[in-house]
Amino acid sequence: MPKVRSLFLSDIHLGTRACQAERLLDFLREHPAEQTFLIGDIVDFWAMSRSICWTQAQNTVVQKLLRRARAGERVVFIPGNHDEVLREYCGIVFGEIEVVDEMVHETADGRRLLLIHGDQFDQVTRHHRWVAVLGDKAYDLLVRLNHWLSWIRRKLGRPGYWSLAGYAKRRVKTALNFIFDFEESAVHHARERGLDGVICGHIHWATMREIDGLAYINCGDWVDSCTAIVEHFDGRLELLAWGAGSALPEPRRLAAPAAGPVNESETAEA
Repeated sequence: MPKVRSLFLSDIHLGTRACQAERLLDFLREHPAEQTFLIGDIVDFWAMSRSICWTQAQNTVVQKLLRRARAGERVVFIPGNHDEVLREYCGIVFGEIEVVDEMVHETADGRRLLLIHGDQFDQVTRHHRWVAVLGDKAYDLLVRLNHWLSWIRRKLGRPGYWSLAGYAKRRVKTALNFIFDFEESAVHHARERGLDGVICGHIHWATMREIDGLAYINCGDWVDSCTAIVEHFDGRLELLAWGAGSALPEPRRLAAPAAGPVNESETAEA
């Protein structure tokens, strides 16, 4: 298992039925890192206010991250909107895990990238919170329906994991327009800061692409796509999608070149 320089994860949503904690544990076992950045919505306090689903696997995820930090790996936690209550503790270190609101990460090849969850670029979350909460409940319903669909697919012998929420997002034009507006806002913010790009989460839409000469990189999530960004020791960034075909599935590699701008690529259906 080759070690990577940096690992970027977002939108794990611990505390929910939808969290793919077992797959995340498999991924973490296969990807030791010098530093891990948790870019928001790691714990879903919104969903936990309605009901809590905390499995042994989710508990093990927390323990594994704490062990990594105690063993000397740098672990940084950037709260998102679903765990925004933890933003009060930015600047504090818990169990060797740093809590910060945002930060600038310099890659091994010298690029300066803003690490931020991304709800700051979501006009619905910022100005119409009730719509965001309603959407969160609708998303939770899709996840519950997906549980039964997955059971039916297994009975029919259909391989792999299929996400109803992800399918709906890819097919609804309004959702796609929202995603493009979000990406442009994130890149505009990075440009105003004089940075080379942004790594974020929030919208559960994993991608690596160049927008007007800047890198836009979204980690995706561990609900639908099970994706993460890794940085290799030469500074090359790579988007990995951790599949569901076996106990220790092979990731699909959607890589940016070691030199030059980030290529446009998106995860396909798992």
